[in-house]
Amino acid sequence: MTEAVIDASVAIRWFEPAEGQVPGPAQALLDQYESGRLHVVVPPLIFLELLNAAGRGWRWSEDALVTLTTRLESMRFDVLEPALDRVARWTARGLTAYDATYVALAEERGIPLLTNDREILAVAGGIAQPVASS
Repeated sequence: MTEAVIDASVAIRWFEPAEGQVPGPAQALLDQYESGRLHVVVPPLIFLELLNAAGRGWRWSEDALVTLTTRLESMRFDVLEPALDRVARWTARGLTAYDATYVALAEERGIPLLTNDREILAVAGGIAQPVASS
């Protein structure tokens, strides 16, 4: 089994209303996750980021947002908070504290961070790996 941290730029593709289909590379990761071949590790803030995207970006209704929370709570993500000093170190290198949280968690666990975020890839290329968006 492979283990990886995923950030909101990847997970959002699993929920994004895009003609009813998850884009190719995101679908492949989702398939790996659902089949048990990918163990996903995330910080707690990913849930807030996904709710924010659905509520403010996609303007989902209250009922749809509550349904999303139910789905998120049923996922078998390993939810962990990285050490705050690691987050601070990555923030000092130019990442937002939010993005630094994902990088710090991956670094702490010694596993890759899968992301589509260009800034994370530029600053933390040794830890972060790109996932094509479509």
